[in-house]
Amino acid sequence: MRIVIIEDEKPSARLLKRKVEALNGSVLAMLGSVEEAVHWFRTNEHPEIILADIQLSDGLSFEIFEQLTIKSAVIFTTAYDEYALKAFKLNSIDYLLKPVDEAELKNALEKYALRHMKSIVDVESLKKLYQKEYKKRFTVKAGNYIKIIDASDIECFYSAYKGTYLVQGEGRAFPLEESLDALERECNPEDFFRVNRQFIVAMKAIKEISVYSNSRLRVFLNNYSESEIVVSRERVQAFKQWIS
Repeated sequence: MRIVIIEDEKPSARLLKRKVEALNGSVLAMLGSVEEAVHWFRTNEHPEIILADIQLSDGLSFEIFEQLTIKSAVIFTTAYDEYALKAFKLNSIDYLLKPVDEAELKNALEKYALRHMKSIVDVESLKKLYQKEYKKRFTVKAGNYIKIIDASDIECFYSAYKGTYLVQGEGRAFPLEESLDALERECNPEDFFRVNRQFIVAMKAIKEISVYSNSRLRVFLNNYSESEIVVSRERVQAFKQWIS
């Protein structure tokens, strides 16, 4: 845990440094004034934690945070408690009264560690939650054989005669067991779009788009031409955003 100590009384700074190191912390610097601290933070990588006395020789340590954007967590130390409210309005995780008790310091550092670990877990959980895996390939029956078709080689999916079909890049259609609703959930929305109740089209397969009646659009694909593919009126705006 990388820590910077801001303390104008050198004996207190050295004592605090020993306590931090006894708790396996690494002290990067000991700064004695607002001016020195501002210069240091402008020219060095910020630590994980700042241990800052509030009353310094040339002002209050709050002035440091007013002059700079500092993302480090802060533990304030002071002989007085009248600054507690202002301290917690900053990025403070604790407020320790002098003389700093080692057990309280340990508790403050552990509080930071727990908060930091929780934020990492939360971020990773969110990533896993929202990074959905979409199907990259589909299997279809071709006579007595099973054929594997990459998602990148699909022009569209469509429903007809109570069945669902996949159209390969060369224009050949294969029956599928999934419904269009299920396929819509399985396909990457960056590559595929449900234009109406009957069709899901692939972005890379679109050859032309023309204006159709009633504020709708007609889509022409590279190979499939068995039926008209018309973007339903309620999906036109979303379709325009998808292709833009």
